[in-house]
Amino acid sequence: MTKRNRIFIGILLIFAAGIAFMLYRVLADLDPRYRESAEESLVETAQLMASLVEQDARGGAIDTARLEPLFKSVYARDFEAHIFSVTKRKVEMRLCVTDRTGRVLFDSLGRATGAAFSQWRDVKLALRGEYGARTTPDVPDDPRTSVMYAGAPVRWNNQIIGAVSVGKPVQSFGQFVEAARRKTLYVGLVSVAGVVLLALIVSVWLVRPFGLIADYVRYVRSQRRFSLPRLGRRAWGVIGAAYDEMRDALAGRNYVADYVQTLTHEVKSPLSAIRGAAELLQEPGMPQAQRERFLANITREAQRIQEMVDRMMELTALETRHVLELVENVALRPLLEELAAGAQDAAAPRRIRVTLDAAGDAQVEGDPFLLRRAVSNLLDNAIDFSADGGEVRIALERTPRVARIRVQDRGPGIPEYAQDKVFEKFYSLARPHSSKKSTGLGLAFVREIASLHHGRIDLDNAPEGGAVATLSLPLVRA
Repeated sequence: MTKRNRIFIGILLIFAAGIAFMLYRVLADLDPRYRESAEESLVETAQLMASLVEQDARGGAIDTARLEPLFKSVYARDFEAHIFSVTKRKVEMRLCVTDRTGRVLFDSLGRATGAAFSQWRDVKLALRGEYGARTTPDVPDDPRTSVMYAGAPVRWNNQIIGAVSVGKPVQSFGQFVEAARRKTLYVGLVSVAGVVLLALIVSVWLVRPFGLIADYVRYVRSQRRFSLPRLGRRAWGVIGAAYDEMRDALAGRNYVADYVQTLTHEVKSPLSAIRGAAELLQEPGMPQAQRERFLANITREAQRIQEMVDRMMELTALETRHVLELVENVALRPLLEELAAGAQDAAAPRRIRVTLDAAGDAQVEGDPFLLRRAVSNLLDNAIDFSADGGEVRIALERTPRVARIRVQDRGPGIPEYAQDKVFEKFYSLARPHSSKKSTGLGLAFVREIASLHHGRIDLDNAPEGGAVATLSLPLVRA
């Protein structure tokens, strides 16, 4: 066994031991936490029932006449409640009412009426005006039949005239404990399996760069003539490829996890809307107009998810690029004239004017398709945030080294709380005219395009109002 394999196995054993210890502590803590939660609910119920009994007290005596028909009715109720993975079909709560001596006046199960409960902890402390609780099995030496009780005093004219004890079988919430244990074990085992798989994949990725070095050594050996410039270029190529693979191997996991988390968060809202509309459509006798409205909601939310996924795939494809595949000299003024004309048609229904201010031209090196997409995204944003009858202004400016494309609207501008977030994935502000949000990927898309072209994108509030986006690109070198 190689040293690398020994280290690999050692790391896995340490991780497995850590997971096992964590699972042991979590599983051991589940039952006490559920019992505490159940006891807290019993305390409130006991106080409620004590207050109810106090309403029927007469002359310092407890009257339990209306409790018996009440509990007969409760125990006879037919229902079916689905609580996560558990289905509840009957009421299991118990109630005992005692007088000031601890003698049972009422037992909801009819088993202990007339018995002396003065020595039970919950009753004894309640008769003193203190809080008392206990857990007692129905069948001696059989913990599976245990019942939790919580007591509360019954008062009349500021005197304690009896006690109420509310009980709940431990088995009723024990099924939740078992379900939680199964789920916790499942998550732990899946976590171990996932880490093993990830460690194998990462180890392969990290070993691959050394394989590239071996390929370079074989290339050097195959050369018949010694050429230092050629070997140098080959070496830099091998080192660059190794660095890219190692960087992708180390960053890939966090990259994917971040995307999955953000996409899941954003998709949750439209999925909930689709599910709610679909459930309502199943109701019989729904008016046709209302049915069409719910169908339109489903179509709109499904289109929103589709647009989000499409834009995310485009953005992912851009982020995985290191260089542009297609590079040519692009004249910016004709490109902006074409985009301004198309944007004017889109803005016409809201009477928004799109104007272009470009005294001269400027040429940059880049991909014309991606540059069109970037400026088009900026124009769409500017139109969306403009008021009806407003103006969107496009300007082309040139400095000795940089060309700047400015897209300015006359909308409400960027709120102060959003100025540091506008380029984050899935972050979007509501459009003033529709109060709806976009996918939140447009500006992130523009930023990636600017980065591939060795430029930058800025978004600020204009002094005269509105927002102005500035796309800066390096000019073609003479």
